[in-house]
Amino acid sequence: MHPKYKRILLKLSGESLAGPHTHGIDFDTVLKISRAVKECADMGVQIGIVVGGGNFWRGRSSGTMDRTRADHMGMLATTINALGVADALEQVGLTVRVQTAIAMQQIAEPYIRNRAVRHLEKGRVVVFGCGTGNPFFSTDTAAALRAAEIEADIILKATMVDGVYSSDPKKNPDAVKYSTVSYLDVLNKNLQVMDSTAATLCKDNHIPILVFSIEDPENIVRAVCGEPIGTIVTEEEA
Repeated sequence: MHPKYKRILLKLSGESLAGPHTHGIDFDTVLKISRAVKECADMGVQIGIVVGGGNFWRGRSSGTMDRTRADHMGMLATTINALGVADALEQVGLTVRVQTAIAMQQIAEPYIRNRAVRHLEKGRVVVFGCGTGNPFFSTDTAAALRAAEIEADIILKATMVDGVYSSDPKKNPDAVKYSTVSYLDVLNKNLQVMDSTAATLCKDNHIPILVFSIEDPENIVRAVCGEPIGTIVTEEEA
């Protein structure tokens, strides 16, 4: 197998790290994901990872709590996940660096773009925690931002569904799955690929997004090698 992409940004949701559970980290699941990441790294692919925090905390469901404080708690949740993913990646033999957008120097490097790129060039996997470091921005937006900063070839968005549908396939059995879709359709039809800020950032910086299921972690390898899985979001529909 030969990789189609040289440098990728892998977006992992918090839910994907919980495995069969709805909360916390399931390390057997994370190890399976890590083995797939190592396959990609062994092919020479440079890998950055942005992790969500929904398996521990969701700021938008915090009721009457102050939004800024709730989002800061979510950033800390992503740091827990970043450290867990880093540990699993190291267990399968990869060299890893965790960088956080909020300084916590005892446990992670601060996010510095040039340092992150240098790590990637040296074959290290870089796991980005704390989202963008700002409230009111999702980890999807953080993935788009980091992908633009490190000049990734593509964002691989690993989700709990196998692509982008015209509506929620769990609620609508007649929902249509797209093989390709444009950024404009994502925005105009509210297709729930990413929030509008993240989608716009990808559109403006010409970063394609591949949405696929993480239920089989080997899909990461298939995606990196350009196999036709999931849904690709790009400039124009094919």
